[in-house]
Amino acid sequence: DFGCSSELAFVVEPSDDIAVQEQPLILYCQVEGIQPITITWRKNGVMIVDSENAFMLANGSLYVSRFQRLRGDGSSDEGEYDCMAQNHYGLLVSRKAKIQAATMSDFHIHPQNAVVEEGGVARFQCQIHGLPEPVILWHKNSMPVNTDNERYTLLPKGVLQITGLKAEDSGIFHCVATNIANVKFSREARLTVSGSHSTVYKDPMILVGPENLTLTVHQTAVLECIATGNPRPIVSWSRLDGRPIGVEGIQVLGTGNLMISDLTVQHSGIYVCAANKPGTRVRRTAQGSLVVQAPAEFVQHPQSISRPVGTTAIFTCVAQGEPPPQITWLRNGQILETSDHIKLKNNNSTLSIYGINQADEAIYQCLAENSAGSTQASARLTVLWADGLPSPPQGVRAETVSATTIQVSWEKPLQNTKEIIGYVLHIRKAADPVEMEYQEAVSKSTFQQLVTDLEPSTSYSFYIKAYTSRGASKASEVTVVSTLGEVPAMPSLFIKVINSTTVQATWEPSIKLGQHEGFKLYYRKVHLSQYTGPVLLASNITAYNITHLDASVVYEVKLLAYNQHGDGNSTVRFVSLRETVERTVLNPPCDCMKDEQNNKTSTTGIIIGIHIGVTCIIFCILFLMFGYRGRLLMCKNVQEQLSTPQIPRSQRSATGLVLNGATRRDRDDRDLNGKQLDMNELERLFPASPSQEQQEKGITSAHSPSAPHDETPISTLPLDEFSIIEEQPDPLPKNPHGSSPAAPAPDHGPANEG
Repeated sequence: DFGCSSELAFVVEPSDDIAVQEQPLILYCQVEGIQPITITWRKNGVMIVDSENAFMLANGSLYVSRFQRLRGDGSSDEGEYDCMAQNHYGLLVSRKAKIQAATMSDFHIHPQNAVVEEGGVARFQCQIHGLPEPVILWHKNSMPVNTDNERYTLLPKGVLQITGLKAEDSGIFHCVATNIANVKFSREARLTVSGSHSTVYKDPMILVGPENLTLTVHQTAVLECIATGNPRPIVSWSRLDGRPIGVEGIQVLGTGNLMISDLTVQHSGIYVCAANKPGTRVRRTAQGSLVVQAPAEFVQHPQSISRPVGTTAIFTCVAQGEPPPQITWLRNGQILETSDHIKLKNNNSTLSIYGINQADEAIYQCLAENSAGSTQASARLTVLWADGLPSPPQGVRAETVSATTIQVSWEKPLQNTKEIIGYVLHIRKAADPVEMEYQEAVSKSTFQQLVTDLEPSTSYSFYIKAYTSRGASKASEVTVVSTLGEVPAMPSLFIKVINSTTVQATWEPSIKLGQHEGFKLYYRKVHLSQYTGPVLLASNITAYNITHLDASVVYEVKLLAYNQHGDGNSTVRFVSLRETVERTVLNPPCDCMKDEQNNKTSTTGIIIGIHIGVTCIIFCILFLMFGYRGRLLMCKNVQEQLSTPQIPRSQRSATGLVLNGATRRDRDDRDLNGKQLDMNELERLFPASPSQEQQEKGITSAHSPSAPHDETPISTLPLDEFSIIEEQPDPLPKNPHGSSPAAPAPDHGPANEG
């Protein structure tokens, strides 16, 4: 019974068809498998009972003696038909066959009279709906149009194109539509060819462009494009996405119509028709979309399987099509309903049955369906059950050990224990679906297991199965227990100095800290024992500014996370603001504009401002002419001012701590030249621990951030604290390293220069 021939399967399934009114219809259905097999038919989901009009043949096919689109009682033979086959192992349902009546409507577009000059283009069109699609032929003067004439093009949708018109093309045209349901004739239209061929120039113009089409694979698409102009334009085709159209199955009908045979999904896209004037770039375009649908088909079929009781059965069914098909599962012909132990995943492509039992033995079908068609595949699940398997393990208990550990214990089964080779512990979060379950194997002599790496404050379910070489026992009773809670982990803390009185504490987002309710922030001066805080912060906050600090001391900042189980371990950081204050004092920003505003009411300030302005103008001119920058040194007496010589950029690259606008290198050069700065004066200007009085008299310097780059920043001092160091500028040496040792070192300009 487990061979391939035992599988209940369809050899022939009913297919879509178009039936003719009052004519017989046969729907075929052939099945193989282990006998006896019963075949029944349904229409629109309702069982068909044999009658004089419709009955089943001996081979399982359905015979409809006289197909009726509409009967006197309001019923119709149109609809969706499927056949069902059943044997001892289960039930199968075939694909749905759509049966429609052959019809033909009246013409809803008739050809129209046309008057066209000689050499031009004429186009006639007629449209009619019908099932199957009517074949449309054209007649001229009651005779079929000669299709051997290259100037005459007949398109499948009922279009007649005539190019290069001649007087002989004049006549009366009509079309004839034919299908299995009927034959119909359109109204007549007269074509008149007037005058002689014109030589007047006309821009290219597209009379009719391509329509939007939706077709199915293996059909033929015709994209119409007819253009006029003088000279006659050249018609070309391209895809809007830039991909090549290709050559296989591609044909040009008439002067510019594109025909694509044996369509595939890859042919879908937007097609552009272009009419180009010969020898120029003058062109007109029109575009239309082509959508190619593909019926659903299987890439991977489900396979029949046999599984022992209590194990997991998985069926996989992968289908493709355009548009992508929807997958539905049936169990013995009925829609499969999911439950705790029956799950569908991956857009219904995977069916998983957990902890199978004898009730799960059935035929499972995968139905794939889209707007272009449907298909089905089936597989059988056989549940294996051997006599003499162990009974379920007894007395399952679970005890919480810690926030991440639970100990599970049990007793051996009451029956059939001799063949046991081991136990399997099934573990799952109580809130998770069954497919999230995992297992741990245990030796047959062990009756307890320590389950680790669990999550705190989480409920887990456990059950045990005993295994033999012939299969597994039924599952034991399920026990549920929760782990203990725990305090949050230490947060990662970072401290950033904002200014001389403010620091910012930041830490990692709370999601990394487990279950918690928030944070507690403390801070204090290191020489004090009392903390300021706690500052309680919500779990979604990751930064906090600590303000009004004393810049002269070191602070300790402490952060911890807390939850309902208590406070976690804290993270401690130390921070000092002294360096920020010293950096501000030693490197005061240069704000020439602010200084000028503060002193503009003073006569002395006005004089200094005039000198500064003149000097800046001179230095700007020198900069533009020679590419050098200016330097200006302000000294103690206003009456004496000195412009320092321009220094090559390479000689100004040395850096160092800025003291009153001069670098350490400047001071070393002065020492070598015997011009040593008065150390008492230096100590007075920059004391190690400035008093209040010195801070009030200290350096006043400012720099306007909005000052343009071509202004030279100026450092100024109160008038009573200027000193003059006069140096004679040296000519620039040809070799920077070959200057005379006796030459005075050039004074670098203010080191704060932008």
